[in-house]
Amino acid sequence: MSQLIIRSAQEDDVQEMAGLDRVCFADPWSEESFAYELKLNQRAFYIAAEIEGRLVGYAGLWAILDEGHITNVAVAPEYRRKGIGRALVTSLMEVAEENGLTSFTLEVRESNLPAQKLYTELDFKPAGIRKGYYHDNGENAVIMWRGRE
Repeated sequence: MSQLIIRSAQEDDVQEMAGLDRVCFADPWSEESFAYELKLNQRAFYIAAEIEGRLVGYAGLWAILDEGHITNVAVAPEYRRKGIGRALVTSLMEVAEENGLTSFTLEVRESNLPAQKLYTELDFKPAGIRKGYYHDNGENAVIMWRGRE
C-alpha cells in the first residue's frame, strides 16, 4: 500500500467525503452537512485519510463539554482491513485529547461486528442499546464508551 497520510479534513474534501458516505452508508450525509461541519460547526473535528492524493477515509466527532461524540468513520471498501479505520480513530482521539476531551462515545450498528471489534480493541466498552436507531432499517445501535467510568 502506498503511504497513508492522515490530515485535517478541509472544505475542499466535502465532495469526496459525501461520495464516500454514499458508498459506505445506507443513510449518507449530504455535501451540505459536511460543508456545515467543516466550515461552521465550532464543536466539530474531522480528519481525512489520503493515499496518492485520493481521500480513502475520514472520521469526525463533536466536542460536547469534555466528551467526544464520534459521529462517523468511513473507509472506502477497497481500502478496508488495512488499518486505516484504526489510524483514523486513533488520530481523531489524539487531536481531541490535545483539545481537552477526556472520554469518547459512539453508536455502531448491532450487525457491524468488525467495527465493534475495532472499537473494543481501542478500549471502547458497550454501554447500552439504542433501539431502532438506524432510520433505513430500524436496526439497533450499540452505544460504546471509552474513558468514562
